[in-house]
Amino acid sequence: MQFKQIISIFVITLLITAAAHSSSAPVPPKQAGELPPTVKVRLGIDNLDKHLTLFQGKRVGLITNQTGMTSDFQSTIDVLKAKTQLVALFSPEHGIRGHVPAGASVSSYIDESTGTPVYSLYGQTKKPTAEMLANIDILAFDMQDIGARFYTYMYTMAYAMQSAKENGKTFVVFDRPNPVGGEVVEGNIIQPGYESFIGMYPIPARHGLTIGELARLMNREYNINCDLVVVPMTGWQRSMYFDDTGLPWVMTSPNIPTPDTALTYSGTGILGGTNISEGIGTTRPFELVGAPWIQADELARQMNATGLPGVVFRPVYFTPRQVDVKYQGRLCGGVQIHVTDRQAFRPVRTGLTLMYVINEMSEGKFSFNQSATDAAPTIDIYTGDSNVRGGAPLAEILRQWNDAAGQFKELSKQYYLYQ
Repeated sequence: MQFKQIISIFVITLLITAAAHSSSAPVPPKQAGELPPTVKVRLGIDNLDKHLTLFQGKRVGLITNQTGMTSDFQSTIDVLKAKTQLVALFSPEHGIRGHVPAGASVSSYIDESTGTPVYSLYGQTKKPTAEMLANIDILAFDMQDIGARFYTYMYTMAYAMQSAKENGKTFVVFDRPNPVGGEVVEGNIIQPGYESFIGMYPIPARHGLTIGELARLMNREYNINCDLVVVPMTGWQRSMYFDDTGLPWVMTSPNIPTPDTALTYSGTGILGGTNISEGIGTTRPFELVGAPWIQADELARQMNATGLPGVVFRPVYFTPRQVDVKYQGRLCGGVQIHVTDRQAFRPVRTGLTLMYVINEMSEGKFSFNQSATDAAPTIDIYTGDSNVRGGAPLAEILRQWNDAAGQFKELSKQYYLYQ
C-alpha cells in the first residue's frame, strides 16, 4: 500500500470518529450543588441552600480559615458573599488563610478579595467584642477541626458562642467530619484549675465529636446557652475516618498536613509539654518523635515490645529545620509511628506510653518544659492535671483516663447528630 493511501485512510478514520462523537448526546453540565461522584458526605456548607431562610435579611459574620470550603473547592467566604449579606470575617489561630505559625499573633485587616474587614481572634483578644459584633445579626463558624482537645479552633468557637449569647446574636455552625471518626473516645478530662486555651472545658484528648456536636454539648453542658443552629452534614457516619468521606483534605494548620497527622496528634501532641521533639519542623510532624540523646534502635525495640495495638515503631533519625522549634538543625534519634490498624490504634495511650518509655531510658535527660507564665506547668495544661508530672504509674494513669473517657462518651451521646 502506498504511503499516500495510508495517510488518506488514517484521515478518514479520524473524521468518522469525530463525527460519531459529535452526534452523541452532550454531557450535561454539573448542576449547582452537585458534588463529585467520589464524595460520599455533604458538608454543612454544601447544604446551605436548604437553610437560606435563616439568613434572609440578616447581616452575617463568618469565622473561618483556609479549611472553610465546599466539597467542590469553593471558599465558604465566596459562597456566603454570593448568597447572604456577609459583612465581617473573623480569623482564628494561623490566620484566615492558614499562613501564620502556631502561637503567633494574628492581626486585623481588610480581605483583599472581598473588601470585608477581618477581625483577629488570636491576638489581643480571643473573644469577639461587642464592637466587632455590632453590625451583624448572625455569627457563623466553618472550620475543620481534628478531633483533639488541645486544638484551638474549638475554643475560638466557644468564645464566639459566649459573645453571641452576651450580644444577642444567632450562632450558626456549618458542620464538618471528625477526621479520626466518632466512635473512639480517649484520654482524661481537664480538672478544675487547669483550664487554658488548649483545654477550656472537661473534654477528653480525643473527644469523638464533630464540631457541630461539640457546639451542642458546650452550649448546654457548660452553660453558654446561645441561640445555636447547626447546619448538619448528610451522609456522615461515626465509623468514618476522613478518607472514607471522599472529601478533599486541606491542611488545617502548618503542622497538620494530612489526616494521618490528625490521628496521631491527639497522642503525641502532649509531648509539646516536654523536651522531646514531636517532629515539628519535619515533613512528618506528630508522627516522628525523638531527641538528640535518644538511641533510635533501642527506643523502637522497647516501644514494639509494649505490644501496643495497631502500630509499629520504626527507628529513625531526623533533623527539625523550622526556626524556633525544639532541636532546630540538630540530628535527633527516635521513632516514626506507623499505624497499621487505625481501628485498633489508640493514639492517646500510645503517646503517653512513648513519654514514659523515653523518660525511663533517658538517664535523666528527659524533662518537662518550664511554663512561660505563672500558670500550671505546660505538661499539666496538656494532660489536664498534675498526675503525669507527679510520676504516677503509667498503668494507673491509663486506668483513670479510660474511666474518664467512658463517662464523657456516655454524656456526649445525647448530642450526637449522626449514627
